[in-house]
Amino acid sequence: AFAKAWMGGGKQVMGIINVTPDSFFSGSRCSGEANIRARVSEIIEEGGTMVDVGAYSTRPDADEVSAEEELSRLSAALPVVIGQLEALGCRDVTSGRYVAVSVDTFRADVAKTCIESLGADIINDVSGGMLDEKMLDVVAETRAPYILMHMRGTPKTMQTLTDYPDGVTNAVIDFFA
Repeated sequence: AFAKAWMGGGKQVMGIINVTPDSFFSGSRCSGEANIRARVSEIIEEGGTMVDVGAYSTRPDADEVSAEEELSRLSAALPVVIGQLEALGCRDVTSGRYVAVSVDTFRADVAKTCIESLGADIINDVSGGMLDEKMLDVVAETRAPYILMHMRGTPKTMQTLTDYPDGVTNAVIDFFA
């Protein structure tokens, strides 16, 4: 029901909420329930059709965050995000007004918990399944829509891996192929 209500609407606009203190874009950082609720409302007011929640910064030279810390941050934030969407009437599959929630993680176990227990709808994986060999199994098992991204290295090293002898476009096409 979610996929039909959400995917049938044409263009999608993703609003970002990062529950990490060191995210690349300071405007996406949120801490505390009131700030998270306010950001969700802002995303909806601006025409957002999905809310992406991340708890591990992929900014250049970002520090490692443990899976436990990432999941702890998401476990605190996702119920607030979903609660605010419900309060705004944006989680009603039957009416067609359904704002999807994606979880921004490259860790399979974190993604699985967020989909199965915390109410997330979509997995947004910056690593394209390359940093956790179980990720694609989790996608298949949960049947969650999956945003497949391209990244070289890890969040800590990706900014040092920017040499593309055949061009970035060709490298990305080869990766997805």
